[in-house]
Amino acid sequence: MRLTKQTHSCVRLERDGQVLVIDPGGFTEAEAVAGATAILVTHEHPDHFSEEHLRAALDANPAATVWTLRSVAERLATAHPGRIRTVGHGDAFTAAGFDVEVHGEWHAVIHPDIPRVTNVGFLVEGAGSGGGALFHPGDALTVPNRPVDTLLLPVQAPWNKISEVIDYVREVAPRRAYDIHDALLTERARPLYDRQIGALGGTEHLRLAPGETIAR
Repeated sequence: MRLTKQTHSCVRLERDGQVLVIDPGGFTEAEAVAGATAILVTHEHPDHFSEEHLRAALDANPAATVWTLRSVAERLATAHPGRIRTVGHGDAFTAAGFDVEVHGEWHAVIHPDIPRVTNVGFLVEGAGSGGGALFHPGDALTVPNRPVDTLLLPVQAPWNKISEVIDYVREVAPRRAYDIHDALLTERARPLYDRQIGALGGTEHLRLAPGETIAR
């Protein structure tokens, strides 16, 4: 199994010739969806959902499918009938050979005056270190009711602060946490985040450069 970090919140999981991509958004390289067998989208915000990327992946591979919540599915279903699957909290399915569970319902609060959108997180079995579960929460600090081996950690966003990020790592208690949602985090700030999350999170805290791949 290979995990590749793409820019911002997008990751690619590859196993046995199949490719699962999570959250290819507007900050993400177009090649992130190349060869995608299945794509998971956590919510409708453009840094997580690029309609252009998804349409390109679906056009390139007639067998590719998208699994997402209703607000995104409604924007794709007409052009790609039968290939867009709507999911919500508590659902389970298999995509690109991976067993996936859906956790969560709402995007984190950005500001009380900004209406909240729906958001789901995806727990992918067999994609963590040592074959454990990997969890991508999208834009929320959702805690699954299942053990998480590898947490994809939204490290910096308009809706969070570092104390919340640290407490989230502590509550999920993964074996390791990899940074995502980091396109707006400057290189000057990274050492501070690395030091504080690493020292206080209670787990191994790591980050990958865009395009960097690890094999498991």
